[in-house]
Formats: sequence, C-alpha cells, structure tokens
Amino acid sequence: MSPSFTPARTRGFLRAAAAAVALASAPLATGCGSSDGGDAKATGAVPAGFPVTVDNCGVRTTYDRPPSRVVTIHQHPAELMLALGLKDRVVGTAFRDSAVLPELRKDYESIPELADREPSFEKILDAGPDLVYGGYGSAFAENEGRSRKAFADAGIDTHLNREYCGEKRVTMKDTYDEIRTIGEIFGVPDRADELVAGLQARVDKTTTAVKGEPRVSVFVYDSGDKSAFTAGGRSLGTELIRLAGGENVFAGLDDVFGDVSWEQVVERGPEVIAVYDYAGAGSVEEKKRFLLSQPALAGVPAIRNKRFVVLPLTATLVGVRSAYAVEDLARGLHPEGFR
Repeated sequence: MSPSFTPARTRGFLRAAAAAVALASAPLATGCGSSDGGDAKATGAVPAGFPVTVDNCGVRTTYDRPPSRVVTIHQHPAELMLALGLKDRVVGTAFRDSAVLPELRKDYESIPELADREPSFEKILDAGPDLVYGGYGSAFAENEGRSRKAFADAGIDTHLNREYCGEKRVTMKDTYDEIRTIGEIFGVPDRADELVAGLQARVDKTTTAVKGEPRVSVFVYDSGDKSAFTAGGRSLGTELIRLAGGENVFAGLDDVFGDVSWEQVVERGPEVIAVYDYAGAGSVEEKKRFLLSQPALAGVPAIRNKRFVVLPLTATLVGVRSAYAVEDLARGLHPEGFR
C-alpha cells in the first residue's frame, strides 16, 4: 500500500468527505451583523470577502469560505472563538487548564470535550473538522502524529496561535492581530474590530489609572522547586506587567519561558510575585506555601510582605483574556489607584 494511502489517512479523507457532504446541505450559523457566507454556500457562490489567504507560522492557507466545523486545542483559542460569537462553529475542544471567563462559561461547557489534554489525531478526525485551531505549539506535535502536514494530507486546514510562530517578543498587538485574523477567516471582521476596541478600551483605562505611579518589580512564578520556571522577555506576560505599571525582573531572559536560579530571584528582590494558576502544576496555595517556606527567600520584599497576584495562565496568553490580566495585575501592583 502506498504511504500516502495508509488506513488512518484513508479514514481521514473519508471522514472529511462525509463531513463536507453533510455540511453542504446545512446553512452556516449566522450572527447579528455578520457575513458568514451561509446563503453563498447554498448557491455555490463565493461568500462576500472571500477567498481569504492567511500566512500563519510558515503555512499559507486560502479559505474559499468560512470554516464550519472547528476543533480547538487548548482553552484560549476556544474562548476567542466564543467571544466572536462563533460557538456554532466549534464541534470539539480540549485541554482546559483554568476557569473559563464567566460570560463564556455556558457556551464553553456546551462544546464536546475531546480530551483532558491534546487529543489524538484519530480522535480529532472523528469530530469531522474542516479546521483545527491550536493554542500552544504542542497542538501540532509531529512526534504525536498531529503535525500540520498530517492534517493537510487529510484535507483539514490548521491555524496556530501566533504566539508560537517565531522567536520574537509577544505584545498586545499580537493579541489584537490574532483576533482580527480569526475574524477574517470566519467572515466576521466587524465583530473582531468591536472585540478589539473593547479590549483596547479596557487596557487604556487601566494604564491611565496607574500612569505616573512608580514601577513595581515583579517576579513571575510558574512552577519549579530546584529552580524557578518563569516568564521571560519574549512572553506576553512581560508586556502585561509593563502595562500594569510594573517591571518583570527577568525581562532580560531571551525566551518566552525559562528556568532561573533562586539566587537570581533573591538578587533581583522583587516587590510582588505573580503566581500563574493552571491545572497540573499544583494549586496556588501550594505554590504560595512553598515560596513562603524557603529560608533563602525570606529577605525578598514580596515574600516578607506576602504580596502575591494570581493570574490564570490562559489570561497571560494571546487571546481575549490578556486585557483582563492587565487590570488584575494593576490592582495587585497599585491597589491605591483602584479604591
């Protein structure tokens, strides 16, 4: 049998074809003020605004019409889709690692959960998607059979959150650009512009509240005991801290995340510790107890004064929650400005 026609790949083609047949007879879900191509699909015409071509992490994809069946891998792509009013397009999600935004919780819980972590290639194919939208690079792990090429060979498009596209510093502009790109792909650019405007207004309100305040030094504690796993200078977390009126003490670390020694933490003497909260890395209270119990850290101002700010990990990633994280950080760094 030719390698291009393995049993798994053949099943993938059949499932994709079956999904296409089923979808051809059903109009796309519509939303207020949207132009999503439902009528155009019924007539075979190209929807207004399409085709759309997107260059994403080295993969160029042309969408002739908005995707209709999407599997999201990781929480932040799913939340972004829901915030754009695209619940009816999401046929499966996976890997929720923190509490969902309250306003999105009901919609999120209505989506079938394919796996606690990244689902297998076969499990994703079973959902019959025409697009797989991944949050972390691990969504398309080649060693686990989920490479973007494998999906392309099965006739399924892929999109990876731009935070994992390359070696550059991630900023809020990346968040806004990601939202607008997804808006283009799904034919809802007006919704994307409205969402971005709301997030920008939230950030602007926070930066105004802390303007002129002295910068507060912040150490991000993700996890680790022998060493500390922290957010580096290329992470969005560093920008969120800056916008909140702080300074990441490890902004000079040339990576998104990296390990640093506890001696380095002591040397930098952070005034506040931002604790990242997510499933599988110990509870926030466990992390705090660990930090407070270390004799070597006793003289660090943040430890001495027990100044912690807790952030869901998903709020520090490129997605709809980053603007909320700026406000939460600012309240912890400059509480006097929010009384």
